[in-house]
Amino acid sequence: MDMEVLDDVPLEDLNYETILGYRNRHQVLNAGHPFERLNNDEYLRSIGAAAISKEDHQLHPTAAGMLIFGNEYNIVRHFPDYFLDYREVLDPSIRWTDRLQSSSGEWSGNICDFYFRVYNKIIKDVKVPFSMKGGDRIDDTPVHKALREALANCLINADYYGTRGVVIKKDQDRIIFENPGYIRTGKEQMRKGGKSDPRNKTLMKMFNLVNIGERSGSGVPNIFNTWEDQGWKEPVIEERFDPDRTILTLEFVDKTNKEKAAKKSGEEKTAKKSGEEKTAKKKITNKTKEKMIKIKEYLSENKEAKTKDIAEYIGLKHSRTREILSQMDSAESIGTNTNRKYRLKDNQK
Repeated sequence: MDMEVLDDVPLEDLNYETILGYRNRHQVLNAGHPFERLNNDEYLRSIGAAAISKEDHQLHPTAAGMLIFGNEYNIVRHFPDYFLDYREVLDPSIRWTDRLQSSSGEWSGNICDFYFRVYNKIIKDVKVPFSMKGGDRIDDTPVHKALREALANCLINADYYGTRGVVIKKDQDRIIFENPGYIRTGKEQMRKGGKSDPRNKTLMKMFNLVNIGERSGSGVPNIFNTWEDQGWKEPVIEERFDPDRTILTLEFVDKTNKEKAAKKSGEEKTAKKSGEEKTAKKKITNKTKEKMIKIKEYLSENKEAKTKDIAEYIGLKHSRTREILSQMDSAESIGTNTNRKYRLKDNQK
């Protein structure tokens, strides 16, 4: 859907600063690339951000070019529900510790600038192990790569005609990526990988040119593998409908500790229950045991009896008699509350 040529939009409507920043990244990452020598118009056409219109045979932005390089006020003319939103809540007492919205008017509001601004925010708290290569420190890790893939995947596969927009939410121990649109390959295939069917192929191409994203469909499996290698809780993929929405949740929670905590909690509950049972057994004093023997003798002779009759026989109040009856493994109740009686179990007769 992002290959459509916007016949009524001049190239001048694109944000020159964003284009320049993108070209600089492309040149640094791919020195000597053939596109390096092209002028801006030719460059935009080569990467798919512009195309010749059949209407006037002039160069105009494509839908992808407008989304990635346009200004938000121009983008919404073609994609009325377009909205990019980053929310950060690191302090529960504050509603937002940081927020970035495409509609704020404080920046371009396009996909390219959103990606780089948000990526720098979500990696801010990622612990980087010290490593060297060829005398240079390497600050990139598999976790950084996985977060780049998750963010790019969210933006590339969004249905920009859909509602609610793209929403990225970060809190103390997780990041949630939400985009409008169902999963084109299906949730299981997305998890398994091997098949790539991006909703916006031109956007994918432009991300790939600056070394972001995977074309082979291996991006999401790599995210799962990275989380497994870190020992973190497995990522969760959700797919919702009406409106269609895809949600990826990445938690920075130690899976082993969580399992240990659950096991410990289970063991504590079992120990507590066992302790309660032992305590309950200890509470049966010799005096109570004597009463139980009397009750058993009484029920042997009378077959069935109400609490009132049993209480009179053993010389206790009704409430205390009921407590003793509830502790007796040899007795059972029959009938309703108003007409309840007790008798010995079959194996006790």
